[in-house]
This record gives sequence, structure tokens and C-alpha cells, in this order.
Amino acid sequence: MDENAPLPLYQGKVQDHWVDEFGHMNMSRYVEACDYATYAFWELVNAPKGLEARAGAEYAVVEAHVNYLSELRGGDPFMVTTQLLSADAKRFQLFHCLYKSTTEELVASNEIMALGFDLGTRALMSFRPEVSERIEEILARHATLPQPKNAGRAIGLRKKS
Repeated sequence: MDENAPLPLYQGKVQDHWVDEFGHMNMSRYVEACDYATYAFWELVNAPKGLEARAGAEYAVVEAHVNYLSELRGGDPFMVTTQLLSADAKRFQLFHCLYKSTTEELVASNEIMALGFDLGTRALMSFRPEVSERIEEILARHATLPQPKNAGRAIGLRKKS
């Protein structure tokens, strides 16, 4: 895996039960596909420790922004790439790009903010030192990448002059 580029962390195929009455993947499933990539990122920075070995030191997504740019239909293969935009001792900001695999068309993006979270105390926590170190390594590599076009975008209507 080339960590000097957005990370290809998840791929799948649009399941029939993901398709809504309009014939395309329901909007919640775009978020779900990107959520799988968030989890894959977390697994990457925790490796080789799995869920049991982490003893409740996990993460919680506290904010998300989705841009729907095109559509996927039933059976379409897709892939999600992930870019680490920023991080500190307790937070990381990811930008996911969801592509239709057959055409490499960008169909959606999903930007998230996640916090370190202790499942035992149900409270925020700093990342374990080895996780922070791994996040910093990826962040240093991704710092050279261009900022995604929709990163930091907010929802709002433009006021007419």
C-alpha cells in the first residue's frame, strides 16, 4: 500500500437491497461504504492489535459531511480511498473518496472527524502512543498531497448580492 497517496481501504459492490425506489444506491449506503473505510483506517493504525487487544481504546465519529456527486446503481463495483487531513493526540480528520470502479468516476466524498474514545468509561481519550505515532507517520506522508476540492466545505445557501 502506497502511503504517499490516498489509501485504498475499502471496496465493494452495490447490493440489491441498497438500491432505493429511484434505482440508485440509497444515500445512507454511501455513508456506510465510507464508514467501512474509516474502520479500515483504524485497523491499519492499530495493527497488529485487533479489537480484543485494544482493551476498549477505540474511536468515535463525531462529525461528517457528505457530497453526493453522481450515482451508483445495483451491482456497480466501487472503491473508497482515504486521505488523512489532520490529527492531534485525540482527533483525526479523514477525507474519503468513493469511486465507481469500472469508470474511476468520483461519485461521492465523505469528510469525518473522529475522537479517541474509551469504551469502558464512555469518555474521550488520547490515542495510545503507538497509534498516535502511526497516525503521525501517515499524516506526514499525506501532508504532501493536494487538499481535496470539497474538504472543509460547509452547507449553506449563497446570499444574492
